[in-house]
This record gives sequence, C-alpha cells and structure tokens, in this order.
Amino acid sequence: GSRRAGTKPFQIEGLNADSGEWELPHPGQRYGEFQAGLQMANRSGALNEIEYSEFVQKIQGFADGIGAMPEFPDMLDVVARARELDQFAASHDAQLAIVLRARGAAWTLGFVQQGALRHGFVPGAMPGRLVLPSAEEGAPPLLTLNFDAQAALADDPQASSLRELTLSLDVLQTPEALEPFATWQESARNLARDFEADICDDRNQVLNLHAFQSIGQELAELYKSLAARDLAAGSPVARRLFS
Repeated sequence: GSRRAGTKPFQIEGLNADSGEWELPHPGQRYGEFQAGLQMANRSGALNEIEYSEFVQKIQGFADGIGAMPEFPDMLDVVARARELDQFAASHDAQLAIVLRARGAAWTLGFVQQGALRHGFVPGAMPGRLVLPSAEEGAPPLLTLNFDAQAALADDPQASSLRELTLSLDVLQTPEALEPFATWQESARNLARDFEADICDDRNQVLNLHAFQSIGQELAELYKSLAARDLAAGSPVARRLFS
C-alpha cells in the first residue's frame, strides 16, 4: 500500500528464477527469493525505531501474503548505522544560493521568464520556479531560479513585480565532472547583467570574485571527501541520501 516507512522510501526486489537476476517484480515471472531495501538516511534525518518498526510490519505482511519467512537485521544496529550515516551527510551537505537583487525598477514576471529562457531556463513543476535542465535524461536540474510564487499565480503576470530572484545549486545532485559550480557562477553573472541586478548573499551583502573563489576551494575538498566514502556527488546513492 505504500513505498515509504515514515519519511524513508523502500523497495522490494525479486530473484528471477529464470534469469537469476534481482529485479523489481513483474507479473508473470517466478521468484525464489525477495529482498527489501530501506533507505537509512535522507535530508529528513536518520532512520528511527518507529520507521524501522513500520518497515518490519509492512514486509512481514508481504511475507505472510506469499508464504515466505523474512529475516530482519537487528534494529539497534541498523538505527546506529543510520545515525552515523546521517551525521556524515549533515556535515557534507551543500546547497548554494545567491540572491539577484534589482538595482533599479522592479521586474515583471514576463521579463524574468523571457530573460531566463535565453539562458536555458524552463518553467519548473512548481509555481515560482524556473530550472536549468541537466543534459542527463531523468536527472535533477542543474540549477533552480526561484521567485515569489504569488507572482507566478497572478491573473496578469505582466502586472506582477519582482525585486529578488534566488539562484540555487544543489551540489550533491550533479556530478563534479559537469562543473555545476562554474555553471552556477556563469548563470549568476549573465542573469545579473541582463537584469541589471546585484549578486548578493542571504544577508543582502554584495558578493565579489574572492567569495566565489573561496567557495570553489571548499567544494573541491567536499568532492574528495564524498568520493572517499563512495558517495560521489551526482551518483545514484548520493542523490538518494541527499534528497
């Protein structure tokens, strides 16, 4: 009935009796074994005892329905490992954001959309968001450009006014090889130039070139630490953990 235990997703795979491969179950196939995987940590925090118990109940119900005998790992061991993983993730998470602040007159929504479109941004799934898509099919967007959602929902977009935009990079969702940090900087400068905006931090302090260099050096160390833990940015496991 659900693919979640609390805030943690889980999946069930079957060992195909003909191919000998683990796969998501399909009708008409025969399976000799099943295995269930539960995510131990994400940005909602570490797996806790209540979530683990919910997982056990759901898998036990599935096992009872097919006449199987489940084997569960020790709850205290799993929860302890989840907390250790969550502590590592919390100290290695990175989401960068800068504010584009209008120097003069406010912008209309149409002006913002047209200007962003010239630099590859397209409307996102949520009101108040434009995204720069990744070249990788099905991958998260490289960048997001956020603005007041009320402006996006206005009856007349041309009558709305915006004075700030937030350009964000979720570092852990994109491989280092795609140079997302360089793309973030370039997009910030191009949009600031076209919109006649200042590039500011979340305290409204104007950022200079030195600030970007400092961030770049910190990111280089972050990428090394993640790779050493087999959690390279943009990998499937990193995308799950930092979701």
